[in-house]
Amino acid sequence: MSLLLAAVAAGPAAPSGADLRLWLVLGLLAAAIVMFAINRPRMDVVALMMLVALPLTGTVSVNEALAGFSDPNIVLIAALFVLGDGLVRTGVARNLGDWLIARTGSSETLLLVLLMVVVCGVGSIMSSTAVTAIFIPVAMRIAASTGTSPSRLMMPLSFAALISGMMTLIATAPNLVVSAELERQGERPFSFFAFAPFGVPVLIAGIAYMLVARRFLGESRPGSATTARRPSLRDWISTYDLGGREYRVRIGPRSPLVGRTLEALSLPETEGMTVIAIERTIGRGTGLIRPSMSTDLHAGDILMIDLGRPAREAEAGAGDAGDDQRAGAPTEATRTEITSLCERFDLETLPLDGAYFGDHTQELGMAEVIVPAESDLIGKTIAKARFRSRTGLTVIGLRRGTEPVSGPLLDERLAVGDTLLVVGAWKDITRLGPDDAGVLIFRLPAEIDEVLAAPGRAWFAVGTLAVVIGLMVSGVVANVIAALLGCLMLGAFRCITIGSAYRAIDWKTIVLIVGMLPFAIALKNTGGVELAANAVASLTENAGPRLTLAAIFAATALLGMFMSNTATAVLMAPVAITIATTTGQSPQVFAMIVALAASTAFVTPVSSPVNTLVVTPGNYSFGDFVKVGGPFALVVLVISVVLVPIFIPG
Repeated sequence: MSLLLAAVAAGPAAPSGADLRLWLVLGLLAAAIVMFAINRPRMDVVALMMLVALPLTGTVSVNEALAGFSDPNIVLIAALFVLGDGLVRTGVARNLGDWLIARTGSSETLLLVLLMVVVCGVGSIMSSTAVTAIFIPVAMRIAASTGTSPSRLMMPLSFAALISGMMTLIATAPNLVVSAELERQGERPFSFFAFAPFGVPVLIAGIAYMLVARRFLGESRPGSATTARRPSLRDWISTYDLGGREYRVRIGPRSPLVGRTLEALSLPETEGMTVIAIERTIGRGTGLIRPSMSTDLHAGDILMIDLGRPAREAEAGAGDAGDDQRAGAPTEATRTEITSLCERFDLETLPLDGAYFGDHTQELGMAEVIVPAESDLIGKTIAKARFRSRTGLTVIGLRRGTEPVSGPLLDERLAVGDTLLVVGAWKDITRLGPDDAGVLIFRLPAEIDEVLAAPGRAWFAVGTLAVVIGLMVSGVVANVIAALLGCLMLGAFRCITIGSAYRAIDWKTIVLIVGMLPFAIALKNTGGVELAANAVASLTENAGPRLTLAAIFAATALLGMFMSNTATAVLMAPVAITIATTTGQSPQVFAMIVALAASTAFVTPVSSPVNTLVVTPGNYSFGDFVKVGGPFALVVLVISVVLVPIFIPG
């Protein structure tokens, strides 16, 4: 922008109409930057204001101002949000986050290093915007699991994605643009890995820089993520002392239970034992199945049972005896009872603790529910209310006030405000309501955040992503078509739904990018771009080679702050190559400087869609990028100016 101001100021004393329009565009651009800097109003609102104001200056038409809504890159970004959501819903993002956490443990330093390396590596073969959209949910889950502030991971993520554009020829569009310009002017184009000698040192420098700069991005809160908001299943097991009442037993090969259905056995009536869940070997793994009256039992099945009451109490509530529960610590009577059951039915007792529920959070959950004033459960016992028949859930605890009720729950009549602890399938828990269940959900455990919307479909999502990447790398179809095809595949494989797809798109980000795109057209229509290019050529006419390279790098990076890096590369590549030819320098050296500078979009949140994507999850302001990204842009400038002439022969 400073080059534009200098070029305009050097023009005629009486400004022409074109100069006046350029001043209007620069004024709006300056106003937008100020509003971004003070973060008032919201960035997407500022973008809408510019979208409305630019056509009023006469520098762009209405169609040009709204062209961003039909821009393939905007559609691509929206599709990438959906692809990223598919990875979250199927558990791919969670598994990748678990892998990173397993490799890094509690070390935030190692986590940051590995995250940046992985993101940069993946981004070297696909769109940096796609990489960012995919890894945002991964980084957010890591932050939640480790207690790290998301702001300490989001900017390193975006920096690594931008640096990935400096790794290979296909990593980002400006690389291809610059290489194509070399070929058009009869020069040797870049090879696939021509960028790596510069990208690798920049990545190393970026990791070292972010290890220092992260202190400006937020405070880490170790250990707070899992306990600050909700209790865990482990907490409830301890609070309600479930270890004294709930048991896991394995059916032996000689058990009389083998081959019989739960209806035929009538275990609640005859043995005072309710089967809550059945763990069964399925294929090469194990899974929980929801028991029903027609479920037959197999040898090796692991039953989660509730000893709701001794068999002698069976006559009470026999119509739905599966609802009969009792709370309290294990007594000698219950120990004797479980021992007797195991001997008679060839059962083996297994441990039941918080880890068990943690391993089965996809199938089995808990919730605390409260009895409201209008509930039809008031005055009834759990057995008489037939709670399990109505909801599919088993009540395993009752709390009145702050203390759990001890002793058998059968004789406890429910009152307004009573809190019940229920266990069962998550889908049954989420359906609870006062109309059909007579209760309201009071608290859900922290594990609800880990429940997948589309379990068992991770490989479909991974396969879809592989197809999308393959199409993008090969160039068989346009990137936007590849991404949209991926969205359709995710829908066909039931990894996403129509509703989840629309919810996954960050419309605030889309509006922000669309609103800023017309500035590039306005600057071009008013001659601002040409003025900037001519200013670079005149300023570097008598300078040394490295100073000239530094000036070209700075001009490209500055232009990239206000327009897309692809457009910047289109405009600056011919200028740089022409300067190299006229001064007897290597065109490849000057072209490489333009390509590297086009990826140095670290300074503002609107310099690149990569930065824009992390603004909301990282809770960043405009000033955060200036404060952290500005110095690093200077670091990249120095590395590029020093190394490019060394590794590319003259």
